[in-house]
Amino acid sequence: QVQLVESGGGLVQAGGSLRLSCAFSGDIFGIHTMGWYRQPPGKQRELVAEIGRGGIPDYSDSVKGRFTISRDFVRNHVLLQMNSLKPEDTAVYFCKVVRSVAAVNREYWGQGTWVTVSS
Repeated sequence: QVQLVESGGGLVQAGGSLRLSCAFSGDIFGIHTMGWYRQPPGKQRELVAEIGRGGIPDYSDSVKGRFTISRDFVRNHVLLQMNSLKPEDTAVYFCKVVRSVAAVNREYWGQGTWVTVSS
């Protein structure tokens, strides 16, 4: 099992910045992909940013140029730096990792952290 704990969410004014952190622990051998997703109120969960085996990040169009995903294998963290925040970024943000064991991929999710951007 892999445990994920997100932190860093909160209330911020439009144009401000927040940094989300996701600490992962447990059976972390085999983790190859890490990402952040979000679920705005009343909407479906959507990809924000993801970084896989190749190390090249992938971003949704709505956050390109404003958000940066990074990973730290020494401290077992995946970070999301969010700049120039907009009210439409308001959502619950979830961390996800994908672990491969015996060629079988399994996803693990954190509990989520709220980000509220006021106008």
